[in-house]
Amino acid sequence: MLSIEWTASQGWLGPRITPYQNFSLDPATCVFHYAFECFEGMKAYKNSKGQVRLFRPDKNMARFNKSSARIALPNFSGTALIDLISKFSAMEERFIPAARGYSLYLRPTMIGTQRTLGVGPPGSALLFVIASPVGPYYPTGFKAVSLEATDYAVRAWPGGVGNMKLGANYAPCVVPQLQAAKRGFHQNLWLFGEKEFVTEVGTMNFFAAIRDKETKKKVLMTAPLDGTILEGVIRDSVLDLARERLVPEGWEVEERKFTMSELASAEEEGRLIEAFGTGTAAVVSPVRNIHWKGRLVNCGLREDQEVGEITKRMKDWIEGIQHGDEEHPWSLKV
Repeated sequence: MLSIEWTASQGWLGPRITPYQNFSLDPATCVFHYAFECFEGMKAYKNSKGQVRLFRPDKNMARFNKSSARIALPNFSGTALIDLISKFSAMEERFIPAARGYSLYLRPTMIGTQRTLGVGPPGSALLFVIASPVGPYYPTGFKAVSLEATDYAVRAWPGGVGNMKLGANYAPCVVPQLQAAKRGFHQNLWLFGEKEFVTEVGTMNFFAAIRDKETKKKVLMTAPLDGTILEGVIRDSVLDLARERLVPEGWEVEERKFTMSELASAEEEGRLIEAFGTGTAAVVSPVRNIHWKGRLVNCGLREDQEVGEITKRMKDWIEGIQHGDEEHPWSLKV
């Protein structure tokens, strides 16, 4: 594991790479009481030649520093941390499987470590990175998920911290997810406000492909970064690839607010083409249907189909870059 300590008086101390080990923290440490904690999720991959690569680590570092600043934790140079994570990944290269779909999951984390029950900026902090080998999210192939449109619980709200990667954002979402699972659904589709704007799915960003009612053009859309949406690295990648590769095919790409009612109307009129979630773990996760107000909104898949065309193309494009099949500026050789 990689660890770096910080104190208000000395600043950042020297980084250390050590065997994985436990921490010893006082029960009064501020992270336990006031949630001074943020993290990132990223992966190291091997290409066909055995070279280790990181995917868009600059995006993770920028978000990491935004998250830490929001909860009064110190920033760390993104460039320096990428260099340290690269060295750490190279040292742990033996744990990165070479097979397609496998990777080394990396979890940079920062916690406040000051021993105090007072509420205020931590006077000390710890940045650490741990890792674990992971396999394909869908080991036997794509499995489209069923969602429950959730309006009784709110994941994020204007002026809050829903756009930050804070541990405190995740624990409150577990109970609604368990409740949805008891009713037979895989995840929550988080709705917001009286108009029921579609925001995110589970811990992923959400995309829908529809045919515009007026222009008849195909549109790939996702919620805008209005402070309630996590700035997903895969979300940004899908948008960039769609503008580069789908727009020339006649598609339109939109970041805008849209409602659950709009999705339901598109389905009723045969205009809902497909839907999917995006995130580091799965890259893309196809959606079969959404349960909303006592009805199922089907998201364009046939009964014998697990993934839509755009979802599959996005997965292939992004994984091709991640594993070095396609040379691309997003893929950093370690």
